[in-house]
This record gives sequence, C-alpha cells and structure tokens, in this order.
Amino acid sequence: MKSRQLLLATLVAIGTLPSILWSTRPNVILVMTDDQGYGDLGCHGNPILKTPELDKLHAESIRFTDFHVSPFCTPTRAALLTGNHPAYTGAFRTSSGRTMMHPDEKTIAHLFSENGYATGLVGKWHLGDNAPHRPQDRGFQDVLWHKAGGVGQAPDYWGNDYFDDTYERATASNKKGTFEKFEGYCTDVWFREGIRFVEANREKPFFLYLALNAPHGPYLVPDEWAEPYRGNAEVPNANFYGMIANIDHNMGILRDRLDELGLAENTILIFMTDNGTSAGFELDRNDPVFGPLDSLPVSGYNAGMRGRKSSVFEGGHRVPFFIYWPNGGLTGGKDIDTLAAHIDVLPTLADLCDIQIPDTFDEDGISLKPLLDGNEESWKRTQHVVQYHGGAYGNAMPPGPLAYSVVMTERWRLVNSDGQYLFDIEADLAQRNNVASEHPEVVERLRGLYDPFWERVSPRMTPVRIALGDPAENPTALSSQDWYMETGNPPWNFNQIKKLPKVTGPWLVDVRRPGRYRITLRQWPAEADELVEAVRAKVQIAGQVEERVVKPGNKGVVFEMDLPAGLTELLTYLYNEQGEAGGAYFTEVERL
Repeated sequence: MKSRQLLLATLVAIGTLPSILWSTRPNVILVMTDDQGYGDLGCHGNPILKTPELDKLHAESIRFTDFHVSPFCTPTRAALLTGNHPAYTGAFRTSSGRTMMHPDEKTIAHLFSENGYATGLVGKWHLGDNAPHRPQDRGFQDVLWHKAGGVGQAPDYWGNDYFDDTYERATASNKKGTFEKFEGYCTDVWFREGIRFVEANREKPFFLYLALNAPHGPYLVPDEWAEPYRGNAEVPNANFYGMIANIDHNMGILRDRLDELGLAENTILIFMTDNGTSAGFELDRNDPVFGPLDSLPVSGYNAGMRGRKSSVFEGGHRVPFFIYWPNGGLTGGKDIDTLAAHIDVLPTLADLCDIQIPDTFDEDGISLKPLLDGNEESWKRTQHVVQYHGGAYGNAMPPGPLAYSVVMTERWRLVNSDGQYLFDIEADLAQRNNVASEHPEVVERLRGLYDPFWERVSPRMTPVRIALGDPAENPTALSSQDWYMETGNPPWNFNQIKKLPKVTGPWLVDVRRPGRYRITLRQWPAEADELVEAVRAKVQIAGQVEERVVKPGNKGVVFEMDLPAGLTELLTYLYNEQGEAGGAYFTEVERL
C-alpha cells in the first residue's frame, strides 16, 4: 500500500497520472445542511414537510439511523473534516476565539488533494475567518464561502442577507481571495457553484464539500417555498420549512446534472446535517425537569426525540446520514442501526477511495466500511462521547469534565456523565424515564468510559491564534466574534453590535513578522462607511499602549506601531463622553 501511495503521489506531482486510474477512482460529494434535524425530512416521518428529492435519495441509499454529530455548528465541522473529537482540534465552540483548529490539524481536503483529487468547498466554513484558518489554508483548492457562522453575521460581508450576496472566492493560485457579488438566493448560489466545480473537474476525481448555511436563521427564503406551509398551526416556522423545501429542490437539480454528466454511478454522494433542528418544533417552555432546550415538542415534529440544537439529549445530535454510491454497491435503501459518528466520515471516505491515512492524522474516528460491507463482527467501537464544552450559552467556562456530556452505547445514554441521568435509548427514545437508580452498575461502567475521552481532548483545549502580518492575508480584518472571552460570548451579530455594547475582549494573535503595523479601529466594517461614535481610542498590544483623540467625522481610528514577532494579545477600547468603553468590534491590522 505504501509503495502504491508513493507512486501515486509522484505521478500526481509530475502530472502524468494515467487517465484509466482517474476514471476508476470515485468522486465524493458531501452535502451538509445547517440546523436541519433528524425529523425535518418527509422520509423520517414528518407529516407536513415535503422533501421528495431527499426522500428519493433516502430510498436509494444506505442509511445510518443512529448517527451522531456535535450539538452545534463549529464542533461538528471540525470533527467531520479531521476525524478527531472537536475539543482535540481546538475548535469546540461557535465564537469567542474557539472556532479555529490547531495549525497541526490536517483535514480531509489535505488528504484528498495530496492523493490527486481536486478539492472544493462551497458555502459555510465556520472554522476561522482569518489566516491560517481559512478553507484555502486547509487543503481546499477551489473555495467560495461566506465568513462567520451564518450569512449576515458580523465577520460576513457587510449587507449580506441571503439574497444577491457577496462571497469570497479563493483558489490555489489566489489564496488571499477576492469578493464577488452573486445574483439569487444563497442556497441556489451554493448549488450552482457546486455544479460549476463538478463540471470543471469532471475529467479527474474530485472531492466537493457542499456545506449549506440553510436552514440556519435568520429564516429567510423566497415566498414560493414558504407559502405552502403558511397558515398551518402545526408548522412551527413556515420559512424554516420553506428553506428545507428549497434545499430539497436543489438536491434534485444536482443529482440530475450528475446523471447528465455520466458521473452519478461513480460518485459517493453523502447527505447529512450538522446538529439537531433549530426550528422544527415548538419547545415546551414549562418543562419542569429538563427545561425548554431539552424538552419534547409541544407542536411540530422531532421524530420522537427530546432536545434540539445545542442539547446533549438525543434530538440535539442524532442526525440523518445517507450514503449512495452505485459503483461501490452502496444502494438499495438499507438501514444500519449501529452507533456511528461524524469522526468516522474521514476514515470511511479514505477507505472507500483507497487512500492511506498518514499517521500524522491520528484520527479518533473509525472507518464505517465494515458495516457498509455487512461485516459487523469487525466493527471496533463500543461507545461514543459527545460533549458541548462550556454549555449552550458559554456560561460554564472554562470547560471542565463531565458537564454537558453524553456517553453513548448501542443501548444506553448517560447524560451529564456524572451519573445524573441514564436512559435506555432502545426502549425510551424520548428519554422520559431516568433509570440511573435502577442500573448503578451501568452508570459506573459508562462513567468510566468518559475518562479516556477527557484525557484525550483536554490537553488540546488551548488557545488557537490568528496570524498578523501573514503574506497570505495582509491586511487582516478582525471582528469581535473572535474575542477570547473568559465566559459567555462576545458580540457576534449586528443586532448586538448596533447597540454599541460596553464590552471588549482580546484577540489572541501571532505576529508572524516584526515591523511597522497600521491598526485601524472601527465599530462597523469598513464597507459600511459609518462614523465612529467615540471621543477617545486606545490600543494595547505586545506590551505597548497608545491612545488617540477621535476627531469628529472619523470612520476609523488609525494607529501605527512597531511590533515584534511572536504571540500576543490585541485589545481595543473606544470611549464615549461618559468614559464608558466598548471595543472596536471591527479592526484591521496591516503590516506596512
């Protein structure tokens, strides 16, 4: 195997890989939606939502029915792309400087590009907006993406609102990236660009990660998609359902185009989602035991499960996972009910595509190929741990052991792994009956399974830094979403920022090259062209502190400072006439 991989790498490097070998290697398209839960599909029993194209894929695919991700966006993406537990990668929350992976983490895009594949990302990244953490820094050769955790959030391009937006395009030859304006609804744009990538690389194997921002809020969609669900008292959010209906329509367009190009038979097509539903059911705000977030539905549909996005109960992290590959025999509408997870996707795809994973990946996941082959006897996993480090609102920081965790086996769920809640998931999918007192030996055994997980991830839950003065991104545009807060979340959306909250926090940075730097403080991004509402400004970095009077009509307060290379913190302050300070929510740092 190693000699074959060496030969393959050499042929790729000199551009002489035989076309016959290209033609036999499967393509991969991984489609992941954002905030669509297990119950947000017709094929999973939703009595109202119509998803005919996804229902068709479900009928034709191998389906993992006990497949688990993280309860929130960033952690799932980190695990999916590296095969490692999210906390091990360093990217285990959705803001507060904890969305970026350690630089030594290698992704599935590195793995596939180094083995002759064209690699593309279209859509949502949410693993860092600055070098060296952008998708083009992480192995993706063809990138079209929006920044932040959602379209219209603070780091995203100013003015984006799901319609006719501006996104960043980057390529292997232009890693700095350029912004382009697009016509149409965001999901339509992502699928259109995904098809463009497929067409451009149809003569060689490709890996496309089509990561949609929908149906993440704000729940915006053309009226034609939401209209069928309006006026129905059983629909918790008509726009949310409309966003999924639009995704479903686009999945049909994608599959039709693969057929027309003659690529459908030898393309591994995966459909999955990144966490539980965000709006597929109405919470029980009077749940006396678990609270609203972990409740059963009052109305809507959650496939019989408790909890939604950000919950460690079943509905927060059990998601659809369909895999379809005719040439590989992955067809026929078969269910696999074995416990599986996002960390298994990288090793599985490497196995299916005959790619050897280097030891440097050190992945936590296990290939699902034995299960796909019907060889359950060789399956090695007996448990899986999911933990939402810091809790849903960041009020349990710094993250510690046990809290907001679940230890899973085929039968059991130990929630908050201190033994507080134990559920027999095979008999009690809704997690109504806590049986911890009846099975203390199970609690003890599962509690013991948590410790190796914590020992694995906790040493890596350390700060990951943004580069300043990196030739790949100069200037660097920072936003308050990446302030490294001790607890809670920093201002991360414009509804918060427009109130000019009197809070600030540090950006943890790595000054790559010593020299003269220009630092520009703003309360709005440069393209917003808004005035700074402050009378005094201060910058603190690398042991230096400088202050300026803010002149009337100023749209950005500029400092120039000589910075040494190395690790440091950047803190900003903008003071009003009462002496109250908030940070510069948007700050540009340029090496001159």
